[in-house]
Amino acid sequence: MNSTALIDSDVVDMMTSVFAAHCADRITPGAAVEFDENLWQVLDELGLTRLTGAESHGGSGADWHTASALLAAASGAAVTAPLVEHDLLAGWLLDTAGLPMGDGLGTAFLMDPSGTTHAVPWARHARFAVPLRLDGDRWVVAHVDADRLDIRRSENLAGEPRDTVTIEVDDVKWVPVLQGTAESFFLRGALARVLQMCGAMERVVELCIEHVSGREQFGRALSKFQAVQRLVSHAAAETALARASADAAVAHVERAGWDDRASIAVAVAKSCAGHAASTVVRNAHQVHGAIGTTSEHDLHRFTRPVLAWRSEFGSVARWDRLLTKAAVDAGRDGAWSLVAHGGAVPDLLAIVRG
Repeated sequence: MNSTALIDSDVVDMMTSVFAAHCADRITPGAAVEFDENLWQVLDELGLTRLTGAESHGGSGADWHTASALLAAASGAAVTAPLVEHDLLAGWLLDTAGLPMGDGLGTAFLMDPSGTTHAVPWARHARFAVPLRLDGDRWVVAHVDADRLDIRRSENLAGEPRDTVTIEVDDVKWVPVLQGTAESFFLRGALARVLQMCGAMERVVELCIEHVSGREQFGRALSKFQAVQRLVSHAAAETALARASADAAVAHVERAGWDDRASIAVAVAKSCAGHAASTVVRNAHQVHGAIGTTSEHDLHRFTRPVLAWRSEFGSVARWDRLLTKAAVDAGRDGAWSLVAHGGAVPDLLAIVRG
């Protein structure tokens, strides 16, 4: 069952209307995305910037089903906001470490051992950062104010801020966290990116249907051509598969938490969404033809983020390799149990450590 079906329809409508009202201005492909402070203030007043945070820590106490609806509403409206980084990652890490959230926008990332970390989301706009790093044989986190970050600007394919951040490790007070925190952090980020991808791909399919239904070629509607039907149906099928795998992962997390079996559910979702992205983006641009490549058309506002997000929190190839190893390790006797009930991804720390 789609996660959205488990949420109050009035809440879903509210999320959709908020992002529709603050739909991002049209941007030139490849241009940097700026942080929308007005939108963030509205989201904060509605309790959406700390949607999943504990109520005792100033959050709204919502579950992953609600977070799924929020991310789908944002990405489906081509609105870029640091909801994942601030709430699902930075807020969760601070709650886990028993540290206060503080005011303003936060971001979180797995810190490189060198102290310099690349592709940190929204660092240039953040009031604070929450790095997670390996210190010997334990993982530690810290709340680091923005003025203690050395930031070099960079962007991903969609123009979203993915900056290089350097922190002086010895100048920061680090707090140890429980074993398994790094794996959970990585899985949370991976699942969140899948949910964003699904929302954007669902909108891409809608754009395709609108386009082929309203345009004609050689005296016939585009929707009447079998080749066009095949392109749209394949994109829709791949999107539906990605959504089903994402919803299955969300359902598992809500039912059993971030246990060992959650890693397989997230790995499957990340792999399905990654492969779906190739088909959906390719077919959508073929369906739209030249008009779909123009900066004036909405299509690139969805396809570029999809391609950018699929490589974050582990590439498709890396997740595929881990899934293959899990299947091989399970063997003939354990394969069905792995498919039906999930299991732990072998060597997940290898992908966490990059």
